[in-house]
Amino acid sequence: MAFPELVIPGYPPEDLLLRSKFIDDNLEALEHVVASVRGIAAIVGFVDRQADLYNAAAVLDDGRLAGVYHKQFLPNYGVFDEKRYFRSGSRAQVFTIAGFRVGVNICEDIWYPEGPIQAQALAGADVIVNINGSPFHHGKREFRQRMVATRAADNAVILCYVNMVGGQDELVFDGNSMVLDQEGELVAHAPSFEEHLLVVDLDIEGLYLGRLHNPLRRTEALAVYARDVDEVFVSAAPHDGVRPPLPAPVSAYLSDEAEVYQALVTGTRDYVHKNGFETVIVGVSGGIDSSLVATIATDALGPEHVVAVSNPSRYSSEGSIADARRLADNLGVRLVIVPIEPAHAAYLQMLEELFAGTEPGVAEENIQSRIRGNVWMALSNKFGWQPVLTCGNKSELATGYATLYGDMAGGFAVIKDVPKTMVYRLARYRNALAGRDIIPKEVLEKPPSAELRPGQLDTDTLPPYDILDPILEAYVEQDRSVEEIVARGFDEATVRRVVNMVDRNEYKRRQAPPGIKITPRAFGRDRRLPITNRYRN
Repeated sequence: MAFPELVIPGYPPEDLLLRSKFIDDNLEALEHVVASVRGIAAIVGFVDRQADLYNAAAVLDDGRLAGVYHKQFLPNYGVFDEKRYFRSGSRAQVFTIAGFRVGVNICEDIWYPEGPIQAQALAGADVIVNINGSPFHHGKREFRQRMVATRAADNAVILCYVNMVGGQDELVFDGNSMVLDQEGELVAHAPSFEEHLLVVDLDIEGLYLGRLHNPLRRTEALAVYARDVDEVFVSAAPHDGVRPPLPAPVSAYLSDEAEVYQALVTGTRDYVHKNGFETVIVGVSGGIDSSLVATIATDALGPEHVVAVSNPSRYSSEGSIADARRLADNLGVRLVIVPIEPAHAAYLQMLEELFAGTEPGVAEENIQSRIRGNVWMALSNKFGWQPVLTCGNKSELATGYATLYGDMAGGFAVIKDVPKTMVYRLARYRNALAGRDIIPKEVLEKPPSAELRPGQLDTDTLPPYDILDPILEAYVEQDRSVEEIVARGFDEATVRRVVNMVDRNEYKRRQAPPGIKITPRAFGRDRRLPITNRYRN
């Protein structure tokens, strides 16, 4: 039985690892797990402490700690900073478990062709068990499976890839654990975003027969003597006789939209529940973003734990108010209506003398958004409805099309890494899944608007989203220059305007609540730029 990377302390534990008591408690918890393992071998991720800290895998057998493997390749890019906490391991082991030779390694170790997996295979491992804390982003599953299949085939081993499931702050772990044979063919696959016990019978005889036709292991066999590979005996082969093999379970893959949507549901549910919250607030405007967030929250927590708050202003259209009502009815959530006109009028009167002689503009518009944020937080404080779920998407946060202490006010930003074009795709996916328009079709069809002034549309400030999002992907996720983006066919003035918006709004993004990572490069943990810098692309 194999469990994910750092399953005992949780992944990533970050600066908890700097607390000695945390390491002690992690080791004590491992002792309890060791004592509970009877009649089976288990591989368990934990933090080992020797001369330093190690990201480690314990091999347990029948109430004893049979061996420990230390992760050798420590990722220090993107969302990872393991070199801040751990020392790299230097030795690999092959464990004889139930008579079979098993190599154990951890996550990043398998991404390197000449890493521990090669050493363990050349030392005679039949099976490699790789335990992981591999976070989700859109498109990663296919890439990950191709890589794992390549490692299995290149080393002529059966490869068991074990990944964790669930949300941890901004990261979501998608599971998708799998077993591949020595030719890289998929044998078994666990579901996405579901805790699951994947039980598989391995065809060791087929492995041995396949190796007879593979000269690679013979021509490189001497290389094993230059490797640091230890032999560890754990247990002999059982004498239980032969039984029919179990059917190999292969769970279906999710579509692109289903995968992203389930990541958002999982991340929202785990953030709320794991932090001891129950009921959340969503400010619903009748727009596409808040409609999607309210739907995700309902799927994650149940309608009884979602409060939709509508704050109509003098500029809110009757259609948007009606759309918010329809959405709440479709979801079965409580709708609270608190008009903001009295507070808005009071603010304008209070500032009238100071604003005299100026044209109405962003200041007056943003007052409305900040009043709404105040209302949400007041309700949260009064009734314990928390956290407030903000509804800004990645396109808006990238360009600064959001109001500090207004629509950005809250505890968790569900779609902060979801581009606007993907927001529409997810809304249509969810309606199709339900077989009806949970998110009203009027919401999907009307032009997006903040409704903070008469006749306002998003395109008054931003390029159309089908143009904006590819530019943002190239600049934010791929670090392409203005010239490279223009070479893809985009208008140069538009590209420069978008890039300047992204650069000058870093200070806003630093003040945004955490949210779920679903793209290869999210703001925050992935993309880290100084607020104070004079460099312009």
